Amino acid sequence: MGEVIAVMNQKGGCGKTTTVVNTATSLAVMGKSVLIVDMDPQANATTSFGLIKTELENTIYDALIGNINVKKATIPTFIKNLFIIPSNVSLSGAGVELSNEENYHIKLKDTLADVVPLFDYIFIDLPPSLGVLTVNALVASDSVLIPIQAEYYALEGVADLINTINLVETRLRSPTPIKGILLTLYDKRTRLSRDVHRELKNYFSDNNLLFKTIIPRNIKLAEAPSHGKPCLIHDPESTGTKAYLSLAREIIKKDE
Repeated sequence: MGEVIAVMNQKGGCGKTTTVVNTATSLAVMGKSVLIVDMDPQANATTSFGLIKTELENTIYDALIGNINVKKATIPTFIKNLFIIPSNVSLSGAGVELSNEENYHIKLKDTLADVVPLFDYIFIDLPPSLGVLTVNALVASDSVLIPIQAEYYALEGVADLINTINLVETRLRSPTPIKGILLTLYDKRTRLSRDVHRELKNYFSDNNLLFKTIIPRNIKLAEAPSHGKPCLIHDPESTGTKAYLSLAREIIKKDE
């Protein structure tokens, strides 16, 4: 049975999609079977693999509303062992549609039931909001991975995010433990980045929640999506690629 991991943060620009795409790719090249579920109407994870979102016939939206079985929306990427359930702008209306249904919060969990046993890891990429789609992802997930940008305001937001996760856990009786907190967009030359890292270590060192891997601010990571490729394919030797390979190894070791 695969582990479903929601990658979330209510703050935009912290590297959620970059983390989903490159961690999933790294695990796939290490021999793990991996699925990406694009739950963001902007569909950045989808386009990161060269897919044209306006030309897709079957997406996660079609599976969520029951038009198709989720397996029909699950397509292989050009990377061995890595599959994706793509998204497009039609997903933006799903929150309103689902909220009118009874037990709307378990819709994604039910939708993914047929594919979860087929993979080692399932990563859910989420929009920077705490709406119906995010609640569905938390209920459907076994754990949460939180990317945090090396900026001051990011520290303020992490406490609110953890409170939200705990609130969903309490009200919906759906525990979703934190798999790890990942420091992203780190620039070792700046004092701010070093200060944020130190604060995170002080706050999370006791419960071993902070990943040892740090994702650097890296131009190759930033430009890879415009080429429709994960960074590992775009530039295998870049520091960004090496960082996500390190994260993948850390995740495997943690799970063992």
